Amino acid sequence: MANERNGKDLEKSVRVLQNVSTSIVMRGLDDLTFLAKHTSAEFFVQKGNACYNSEDYHQAIMYFSQAMRLDPQNVEAQFEMGKMYHEGQGVPQDYAEAVKWFRKAAEQGFAKAQFNLGVMYAKGEGVPQDYAQAVNWYRKAAEQGLAEGQWRLGFMYYKCKGVPKDYTEALKWYRKAADQEQVQAQYDLGFMYDKGHGVPHAKLTRKRNGYQLSLAYFWNGQAADQGDAKAQYSLGRMYRDGECIPQDYVLAHMWFNLAAAQGKPEARRLRDLLAEQMTPSQIAEAQRLAREWKPKGQD
Repeated sequence: MANERNGKDLEKSVRVLQNVSTSIVMRGLDDLTFLAKHTSAEFFVQKGNACYNSEDYHQAIMYFSQAMRLDPQNVEAQFEMGKMYHEGQGVPQDYAEAVKWFRKAAEQGFAKAQFNLGVMYAKGEGVPQDYAQAVNWYRKAAEQGLAEGQWRLGFMYYKCKGVPKDYTEALKWYRKAADQEQVQAQYDLGFMYDKGHGVPHAKLTRKRNGYQLSLAYFWNGQAADQGDAKAQYSLGRMYRDGECIPQDYVLAHMWFNLAAAQGKPEARRLRDLLAEQMTPSQIAEAQRLAREWKPKGQD
């Protein structure tokens, strides 16, 4: 019996070693394939990203540093180093160092670094707060098509930070970002149409589910579908009041419920007030819809 058990253990160990060996060989082949098409610096950036994604930050720092030793102008490695100093991942948190690395990549035209540098100027992290500089870097990122940069640039025009207040410019940049599914831009665009800021109030021009609907509803709906709590709350209010769309207490309750579940106390209060005007079957249906709801892309 002992010999039989030892034999089975040996077979199991051999299988494990074979699997490990196969895995190592396959990873080696993947690395060779990558190196055949990319520079050594790009290879180390790819390895650093893999370590970063697995939260092995110290190893990631080593790979990014090696990438820059091979190519001091590698923008991706510079950007990643900036991120890690900003968050204190694998290194002590140091905003000044983060600014240094973001700037190196930003000055080479790397859009994500331009955006992050803009954020640091807007917040005064590692640099004196300077909205004009923030706008400058947001614009560079936005003009390259980065949705986050477009949204932030629109926000600066809307809030009159670093540039004169300009609803037309805010709408333009919000729309560019919203068309790329940037959820905050979608909500802000819906808010502007809802309030009539720079546009006719509740202008009818877009279709959703086959119906011609207001842009306020349309863009709030786009953001709500992605799970944005502010947009879900706004959509609940629209359905409750019959604003821009036919009144529907069941859908209003559903959207209020979803926003409340994300910690919006006003949505919880309005949901409970609305429930006092609904039948038990309507409430049950609204609760069912909320339970079955999934964010866009997860249906």
